[in-house]
Amino acid sequence: MLSVNPADGSVLSVLYGTDAMRAVIGERAFIGQMLAVEAALARAQARLGIIPGEAAAAITEAAAIEKLDLPALARATRNTGYPVVGLVKQLSSLAGTEAGRWTHWGATTQDIMDTALVLQLREAFALLGSDLDRLCHALARQAREHRGLVMAGRTHLQHALPVTFGYKCAVWLSPLITMRERLEQMLPRLLKVQFGGAAGTLASLGGRGLEVAEELARELELAAPDAPWHVARDTVAEAVCFLGLLTGALSKLATDVMLLMQTEVAEVFEPHAPGRGGSSTMPQKRNPIACEYVLAQTRGVHALVPQMLAAMAADQERGTGPWQAEPLALPQAFTLAHGALIQAIVIAEGLVVDGARMRRNLDASGGLIMAEAVMMALAGIVGRGAAHEAVNQACDAALTEAIPLAEALRRDACTRAALDDEAIARLTDPANYLGMTEAFIDRVVARLEA
Repeated sequence: MLSVNPADGSVLSVLYGTDAMRAVIGERAFIGQMLAVEAALARAQARLGIIPGEAAAAITEAAAIEKLDLPALARATRNTGYPVVGLVKQLSSLAGTEAGRWTHWGATTQDIMDTALVLQLREAFALLGSDLDRLCHALARQAREHRGLVMAGRTHLQHALPVTFGYKCAVWLSPLITMRERLEQMLPRLLKVQFGGAAGTLASLGGRGLEVAEELARELELAAPDAPWHVARDTVAEAVCFLGLLTGALSKLATDVMLLMQTEVAEVFEPHAPGRGGSSTMPQKRNPIACEYVLAQTRGVHALVPQMLAAMAADQERGTGPWQAEPLALPQAFTLAHGALIQAIVIAEGLVVDGARMRRNLDASGGLIMAEAVMMALAGIVGRGAAHEAVNQACDAALTEAIPLAEALRRDACTRAALDDEAIARLTDPANYLGMTEAFIDRVVARLEA
């Protein structure tokens, strides 16, 4: 099979997604989960006395992907438009004539495909959840380690007020903890069996449809829904929307690190290995490769979210197209999201932090970053309007004459009358104007450890 999407190629796939997620969410896993659903359905119905126990045992024994003729399954899928018809035919044959006639009893194609998808999503979210925990703990370690490392806070890409690098890490971490909470809240809505028969009424099973649906749910360790959801696609759409939020949070981290890696800033760096992030012509380059692939894969996920939302418009009791569009979006979204998450872990666990450069950059404005601190202190003595005017004039003088803000303040009559040299020195020290940064770090880390 020739690859079209680079996330599925033999070479470029190392940059997009992960083999771990492809093994969970890919086509082979999907076929295997459909077989698992068929076998579970047979066992559930045997326990209820609907089909013979011997038939359920034979169907379970036959339900192994290694026993399928996949090229024949592909031909059957091309003919019918769905893989389940060909799969059931092969499974029935493998189970034997007597047992095979009980295969797929009372089910319809979408029951098997949707429930198989839910089993895939359970594994996919377990993988994402584990790695999300790893990322959160890495950022918490960085926040604790650098809680007192003062750096320039930037708004509109310009110096604003001093912050600490630990605070910045806590700001990255907080929404990721929220993602863990969202995931825990979403899974009970998502992990539900789909079993409704041809039009969602389970009419083919007479009065025993609910029994079968509930027993199948127990067999697969899923919840039983209040009604079949084959044309109510909100949960699978929510799954991909969650990936959009998760990768959006990752892109914030990646964007900040990429900006901090700029030559003119050079305060924080991705971990470096020989040749990584290099250029074919410029030996000095150490490009933000992990950041770039977090952002690229995030954009890929965000492009797929609308496709899943559009697929919610399923018509009547079986959709004619929207549902069939989901497989084009959902597996790729999970693949790219996990790829972005793994790249973010590489960044967070191996961050190289240059505290000395942070200090030089902090001092580069000659103390102008402390203008608000001086103004607030002065306002308590001379009033806010007069204080703002005095500090503004001092800032203009510092910029025009290329002198430190402290020197410009000492020249100003209004400031000089209110503040002595010791007070000016204290007010222009960035370490004295960090507000509640340490408290915020502690609150975020406490959420993770709760």
